Amino acid sequence: MATRKIPMPKEIYQIKVTLLGTRPPIWRRLLVPAALTLEQLHHVLQAAMGWENCHMHEFLIGQRRFGDPDLDDHDMRMPALGNERTARLFSVLGKAGAKAMYTYDFGDGWEHAIAVEKVLPPKPGLVYPVCTGGKHRGPPEDCGGIGGFYDFLEAISNPAHDQHEEMLDWIGGDFDPKAFSADEVNSRLGPRRRTSR
Repeated sequence: MATRKIPMPKEIYQIKVTLLGTRPPIWRRLLVPAALTLEQLHHVLQAAMGWENCHMHEFLIGQRRFGDPDLDDHDMRMPALGNERTARLFSVLGKAGAKAMYTYDFGDGWEHAIAVEKVLPPKPGLVYPVCTGGKHRGPPEDCGGIGGFYDFLEAISNPAHDQHEEMLDWIGGDFDPKAFSADEVNSRLGPRRRTSR
């Protein structure tokens, strides 16, 4: 019996991703194809926030969890994990107003709110996914979650802090928390981008 192929939508989702617990908020606005899988969206979010993809992650959409099926642990008595490699945005976040949570690094617990702001037609010649805006630099990996991030910022901004030199050395000498460049995000997105026809 032949399997019927589901047509892939051409629409583009404008999504806003906000790192929860940050003040002022660290956020990104992205244009992504509706046909992306959640696994592909994970890689887009890593590039957008400046993460290095060193830790586990999951998506929570309504009551459903999605993640890497190779890491699904049935012994934890958790609800079954949906396969992020096959779940596409249009099927799990199918309209403007749809929301999801994305958690990265279960130790540090970086929680991101994802909101589909608009569903748009693709613009011919525009390369997707693309970052169109945002504010503030994402926290460095392994800094200890939201509390650790703000402790880190306090240490690097105060030369009298007992960890000032240690934290500057750890981060490589410089960290501007206000820095954000959509061009830099798009450069990191480069390998994942495709031109719309």
